[in-house]
Parts: sequence; C-alpha cells; structure tokens
Amino acid sequence: MLALLAAAASVRPAQAQANFDRPGSDYLSAPVTSGDPAECALVCERDRRCRAWTFSYPTDLANRAVCWLKSNVPPRVQSDCCVSGVRGAGVLERRNDAVETSIDRFGGDYKSFDLKRSDGDDACKAACAADNKCRAWTYARPGYAGKEAHCFLKKDIKPPRRKAGFISGVVR
Repeated sequence: MLALLAAAASVRPAQAQANFDRPGSDYLSAPVTSGDPAECALVCERDRRCRAWTFSYPTDLANRAVCWLKSNVPPRVQSDCCVSGVRGAGVLERRNDAVETSIDRFGGDYKSFDLKRSDGDDACKAACAADNKCRAWTYARPGYAGKEAHCFLKKDIKPPRRKAGFISGVVR
C-alpha cells in the first residue's frame, strides 16, 4: 500500500509537448492572434468538450497560428508544425542555459537574414557563435517576422522579453 501511495505521489502533472501534433478528433478551430501556444491550452481548459488540443504555428504572415480543439485524445505524432497537449496540461518549452524559448531580445541587431525552414534555431545560434562581433541572437519561427524563418545577430545583449514564436540566446 505504501509503495502504491509513493508511486501516486511521484506522478508529475501532464505537460504539453512542443514539436508534436495530435491529428484527428477536431471539433473546433480558431486563429490565435497572439501566436502563443499557451493561449490554445487555456481555451481547451475553458471548454468542457475539449479533451486535447493542437496549436499549429503560422506558416507565413497570411496563414496565422491556429488552435485545434479535440473531443478525444488522439495519439501524438512528432512534427515541428505544432505544440500539442491534453486538457490540464501546461505548455512545456525547451529550457537550458544556451537557448531561451519564447524569448525575444529586441534591439541591438547588426545583421539579420532569412533561414531555410529546415535550419531552425541551431543555424542562427551557430552563425552567432562563428562571428566574433555577435554577443546574442534571436531566431523567429516562420510566420512571426516574415514568411521565412529569420535570424537576428546582436552586437549588444538586450533584456529578454517573453514573445511566442521567438528563441534567443547569449553567446558571449
């Protein structure tokens, strides 16, 4: 009995996962003007019919972010298009010392350029690390700063501010 209670106490709350889709069982979709997956999770929490949700990142400035509410909990499928979760789950974002998820370090730019969709934030971070002038970087997912993904290299380290669709880091 004690082992069962200990196991139940160690269960962590469900978390939503970035880079996963839950295809199917959609009963409602709505644009997410903020572009923030946490808003989609909150909409699901407030709707009794909702059992799971998927937030689709914008593909460009014309095709904005979309929240898909689901009447069942379909299996998750790995895909960089989306963030998905079940009702009651918060949004789990990658966090470590080198990468700041949902953070923009606005200003201090000396160079910016588009990236291929397949390159991702790693290419932006690598470009900054390879340039001695670069102190920090910000990566914008496709649809957040233009049609393509975009990298901003910074000569100054600016304060972080929360902004969905952006990933930043400090190199030196």
